[in-house]
Amino acid sequence: MRVEEERGRAWGILAEFETPDELLHAARHARAEGYRRMDAYTPFPIHGLSDAMGFRPTRLPLVVLAGAVIGCAAALGTMWYSATIHYPLNVAGKPYASWPMFIPITFELTVLFAAVFAVFGMLGMNGLPMPYHPVFNAPRFAFASRDRFFLCIESRDPLFDLEKTRGFLSRLGSREVVVVEE
Repeated sequence: MRVEEERGRAWGILAEFETPDELLHAARHARAEGYRRMDAYTPFPIHGLSDAMGFRPTRLPLVVLAGAVIGCAAALGTMWYSATIHYPLNVAGKPYASWPMFIPITFELTVLFAAVFAVFGMLGMNGLPMPYHPVFNAPRFAFASRDRFFLCIESRDPLFDLEKTRGFLSRLGSREVVVVEE
């Protein structure tokens, strides 16, 4: 009964490691063991960690491409409408919709929309802004931005069992294992 009560309140289990290699080793073993809902917290990027944790490629380039296409279409559509329908001017006998004059603004709006979509797409896909996260309450989590490396297995993982997961992370050579409460 006690374990079930703790599982209801637990957000996950956080293990602290002293070196990047230990964290990488732990992430590979956790993935091989079948854990999928986990995250790592490090003071700097670690080469190979995303592969060890099984992250799939991001869809952000598709969001940026959509923004670029929308920006390009908006620029061309607006300029074509204003030059041919709304206020047509015959300048030196040139056609109303002379595309070379549309190039600079089209390029600028394509880049602008792509950049805006990139920023907001990245914020949305990362779940930001996030002023609160349960791991912030872990006793030694402040060291994640200094010199320690953390691996957290979330309670939403299908294989999560409080005692088994805690024992598994302890066997991987972690310095400390704590339960992260909601």
